[in-house]
Amino acid sequence: MTIWRPANFITVKALALIWQDDALLLTEIYDDLGNVKGMRPLGGTVEFGEPWQDALQREFLEELGTRITLGNEHFVLENIYEHYGQTGHEIVFLCHAHFFDNHLYRQDAIPFLEHDDTECLARWMSLAELDAKGIQLYPEGLWERLIEPAQKTSSIRLS
Repeated sequence: MTIWRPANFITVKALALIWQDDALLLTEIYDDLGNVKGMRPLGGTVEFGEPWQDALQREFLEELGTRITLGNEHFVLENIYEHYGQTGHEIVFLCHAHFFDNHLYRQDAIPFLEHDDTECLARWMSLAELDAKGIQLYPEGLWERLIEPAQKTSSIRLS
């Protein structure tokens, strides 16, 4: 297992919000001991000179071998956080998306490899399930952003 620390500069990320009914496709985030400390949508780092939309497409092709269709709207979160005493700083583009290949919606879990060959697993989880299990959703601020519309329409009830 790789011990990860935040970069000492601002990074730009692009993450896709892919839904199946009320479940969001998420991957686990681990602490140094290999315990799950939270979950986040799939995506990755935007490279210099690369538009965030292209980075998102590239990440899905590299990691899952598939294309995604991006929604028309996106939002941006600034994520400043502490990880094992080291500060991280990210600008994160988030966009609703859909798989081009519908068979991925029928899989309960989708294995993939990160750029450093770390084995990962993406799973479908509802916001209610995350809440019930006390699992943190990353990046910070995403939880509030996702439940905002639900609170207005009362379509999702969180305890």
